[in-house]
Amino acid sequence: MSSEQTPAPEAEAADPAGPRPGRLTAAAALAALEGLALVAGGVWMVVGGLTGRPDDRTQALTGGVTLIVLALLPLLAARGLLARRGWSRGPAVITQVLALPVAYNLLQADSVAIPAGIVLGVVAVTALVLLVNPATARALGIRGPGGAEKQG
Repeated sequence: MSSEQTPAPEAEAADPAGPRPGRLTAAAALAALEGLALVAGGVWMVVGGLTGRPDDRTQALTGGVTLIVLALLPLLAARGLLARRGWSRGPAVITQVLALPVAYNLLQADSVAIPAGIVLGVVAVTALVLLVNPATARALGIRGPGGAEKQG
């Protein structure tokens, strides 16, 4: 990159090469959806722990708070993806990789959790495909092997 093309750190968010690819927007939407689902599950557990009769109130509250805190990862990744921040792809990919074993465990249940496992698995695989797409990498300013001569 020549010195006149070197963007300021704030300018990293906008790519002058064109509009945000639909794949990037879709990946951000899926990550946000997962984050919101984690928040909803966490709130449900906390409310149930406070108002219901859980087997273990402390476990319900701890689990709920943990889900809410874990929701920060995909929510921040979604925001970063929408802002075209290169750092955001890593947390988004990690979220999807962590979702796959959860989906598998849901599929092993003999209950209404099976449809949730199917949905989570499809969302995670779809988001991974969108995140590793070359158009997504270009939109985020991520260079592949051999093109990693980024200036620090």
